[in-house]
Amino acid sequence: MDRSEHASAGRDHSVSSGTTTPRTISYQSAGVDIDAGDRAVDALKPLIKKTVRPEVVGGIGGFAGLFALDTEKYKKPLLASSTDGVGTKLVIAQKLDIHDTVGIDLVAMVVDDLVVCGAEPLFLLDYIATGQVVPEKIADIGAGIADGCRYAGCALIGGEIAEHPGVMKPDDYDISATGVGVVEADQLLGPERVKPGDVAIAMRASGVHSNGFSLVREALFGVGKMDLGTVVPEFGNQRTLGEELLTPTHIYAKDCLELAKECDVHAFAHITGGGIAGNLVRSVPEGLQIEVDRGTWAPNPVFDVVQRIGGIGGEEMERTFNMGIGMVAIVAPDQVDRSLAVLTARHVEAWTIGEVTEGDAGVKLSGDYLTAG
Repeated sequence: MDRSEHASAGRDHSVSSGTTTPRTISYQSAGVDIDAGDRAVDALKPLIKKTVRPEVVGGIGGFAGLFALDTEKYKKPLLASSTDGVGTKLVIAQKLDIHDTVGIDLVAMVVDDLVVCGAEPLFLLDYIATGQVVPEKIADIGAGIADGCRYAGCALIGGEIAEHPGVMKPDDYDISATGVGVVEADQLLGPERVKPGDVAIAMRASGVHSNGFSLVREALFGVGKMDLGTVVPEFGNQRTLGEELLTPTHIYAKDCLELAKECDVHAFAHITGGGIAGNLVRSVPEGLQIEVDRGTWAPNPVFDVVQRIGGIGGEEMERTFNMGIGMVAIVAPDQVDRSLAVLTARHVEAWTIGEVTEGDAGVKLSGDYLTAG
């Protein structure tokens, strides 16, 4: 696994007395610290080892991560892949100087896209770009990624740390990841399985998750002139705005896999950018629709705070944020009670939000949200 950007540094030299000493440069003088990169890799190694699965071949340091897919385990395996980042939620982490949670968000964005088709996440590769490599900060970011991989049951088998002086400010960084999963062809989930009468079950979001933070920042810091250290009464327990916004995205991968194993699930929808309607429509075939009843849940308090302070319209909120729902399962009508029981046993708050019917509207939201509390 290649974990740092390396190049040969120029050797310093001197010239005879009486001549002008030419300027000597090195990779480090250009802004790239190879030694810091190596220290960052060393700090990540024990974290990465915690994510190892039996199929992982070799260790850290190769040019590629190796994973031995057990082909005898599957009749007709399909490989699924997904790639994503965390977006401008990183601005919050950088302002607070808290970096050990955004890695969880990163893994969630990738593996919860994989599981939508029924795929088990197998492994993930990450990419960390920064203006200046600070080993302790990289280790914190990596710790979050490793935690996310453990929560999802996948291995972290590869990655890259890239130092970009002149392109990024020293304290800035961006992260992304690509994940690979596997699903049996005859167990593939999706809109093709959805039928009239199927029921949509929502799974509670842990907060804003990792989408819409440009609007969050404009509303709260631009319009509202708020501070990340402000205690917001709606959040309870003397919780600050920064703590709420940095809440990690819930990882639903294992919850969804268990649900698909125990119940007749036809499709999932990961609620990210585009909101409930924009993502749920991707799991509904043409000729069918889902009418979502807003009156079945109260959005997390953070959404009311963002909307009220920013003066944001309801339609804009719904096409930007998850509004309290992180994942939706579409199940056979006789599987509702069992599905809710499975999710409850896994400590996932879940409830029914609508039913699949004939129609061409795709997704319609009706009614009014419940009031939190």
